[in-house]
Amino acid sequence: MSFQSYSGPASNFPAQSTWKDFNTLFNINKPTMLQTGDSGEDVGRIFNAIVDAAKIGVEERVILCIIMQESRGNVGVDDPKNQDGKVTGGLMQAIESPGFSGQHNLTQVCLFQSILNCDPACPPSPLASCRRGECIEPKLTVIILIQAQISSMVQAGTKHFKGNLQQLDNADTASTIYRALRLYNSGSINESNLSDGKGATPEYVSDIANRLQGRTNG
Repeated sequence: MSFQSYSGPASNFPAQSTWKDFNTLFNINKPTMLQTGDSGEDVGRIFNAIVDAAKIGVEERVILCIIMQESRGNVGVDDPKNQDGKVTGGLMQAIESPGFSGQHNLTQVCLFQSILNCDPACPPSPLASCRRGECIEPKLTVIILIQAQISSMVQAGTKHFKGNLQQLDNADTASTIYRALRLYNSGSINESNLSDGKGATPEYVSDIANRLQGRTNG
């Protein structure tokens, strides 16, 4: 389903009653996450991370849609710089968020420290050799994104967005959430037009409004 374009004040954007529930939205977006190279384990950890981060008072579905807008759910997304030259990292591309560029889908990689029993179900390292049922190879360091690391990215972005909500009235209303999204992306708001990007992404709030209604852009 293609995106519709919204602009103007928050009252021009879709009502909260049109938003899909979190579980429905997560299932709609799972295929996109997997297309980034995430493993099924990565996707499951994103779900857990969102549920945990939401406890500070941010809707789970809003966290999810920020993630999809910022990184498409790619746990190994690159860490670019924003318009102010500050590095934004992780799933929610937030300032001061940890990032793990290129480190997705690593839960299927075997770790070898020196000699381990060979597991036929585990793809061996190109450096490994099997002798008498043992894998022998030089020490190899592979970073696996565990739950704590994925959660750290979601926590950082959610705390940043919570701060944006608190800059306003901290209400769980569509108006406050849309305006906070503009702050999250731009750092400031033109209240008469939330599609004024102030040097950032003009369609940012409009795109997330579409995502909240269950639309995807692939």
